[in-house]
Amino acid sequence: MNLRLDQERYEREYLSVYSSKSYDAKREILEENDNIRTSYQRDRDRIIHSKSFRRLKHKTQVYISPEKDHYRTRLTHTLEVAQIARTIARALKLNEDLTEAIALGHDLGHTPFGHIGEDALNNLNPKGFKHYNHSVRVVQLLEVTKSGKGLNLTLDVIDGIKNHTGKSTSNTLEGNIIKFADRIAYINHDIDDSIRAGILKDEDIPKELSEEFGYNSGDRINSMVIDVIENSYNKNKILMSNKKYEKMLLLRGFMFDRVYLNPIVKSDEKKAHGIIEALYSYYKKNFEELYEGHLKVYKDNDKLMNSTEDDIITDYIAGMTDTFAIHKYMDLFLPKQWSI
Repeated sequence: MNLRLDQERYEREYLSVYSSKSYDAKREILEENDNIRTSYQRDRDRIIHSKSFRRLKHKTQVYISPEKDHYRTRLTHTLEVAQIARTIARALKLNEDLTEAIALGHDLGHTPFGHIGEDALNNLNPKGFKHYNHSVRVVQLLEVTKSGKGLNLTLDVIDGIKNHTGKSTSNTLEGNIIKFADRIAYINHDIDDSIRAGILKDEDIPKELSEEFGYNSGDRINSMVIDVIENSYNKNKILMSNKKYEKMLLLRGFMFDRVYLNPIVKSDEKKAHGIIEALYSYYKKNFEELYEGHLKVYKDNDKLMNSTEDDIITDYIAGMTDTFAIHKYMDLFLPKQWSI
């Protein structure tokens, strides 16, 4: 029995001519094919079972270490991106498994405290720090599996992870779906969380944008997703209409003005920066105190032999969750209660 061949036959006969086919996928290290799963399905599974993926549940999306259960974390953001991306991929007859794998892996390199932590490490490491580059470093080098070093993902998944944001473009349509799905997800769920936090009210959203997209999260997401599908169908490019895209950027700009740069939301930013800076400085002076299991990764992987102390410290801190970073800071810098 070889179910993988059935799936590959389905891809060949049903998917768009513009889609990526799992039977064409390449890995840096050659592997034997699986009898059940395609290459992209194996990538998706490896990402889900990785430690880096599990840690996303305690990493900030917008609101740092929220106590209430309904605020998004980096993990729930990732799952929402994957859902939106798969919907688009299915409608366009593109490869859903590749799309999902990229979506699930796109933020694996994010730091504690979200973009605040990213900015801090970017300032501290002489080489700089970008979460999308670090996501690639995580899947290629830092995740250790029983079979070897790194997850050995297909090159298409790695490309999609690296190019999911900014002005860069993925080599696959599936990768370029993530650029839209990521933005659609975070704009809308950040609105939802901000209303829950009392930072926004429904009526604060400019009327022209509500009239364009809808008056609630579900309607806005649906409007944006449908526009991507309608403008990308049977094309070798992922697009939105000029009108919807411009309105989406206006909504994103509104969120920067009212939420992301809001003094209330940013009130703990200096504290979070201070935690990252203090931990970095401490390990620069006490490098030998880094977790032994973390240091072992560099001893066992020839590709990491040229890593500097700054690289190793950055990797360690970037992998922390919000809660672990806070507890580590307390352990290193706050006096412990004396007990007999």
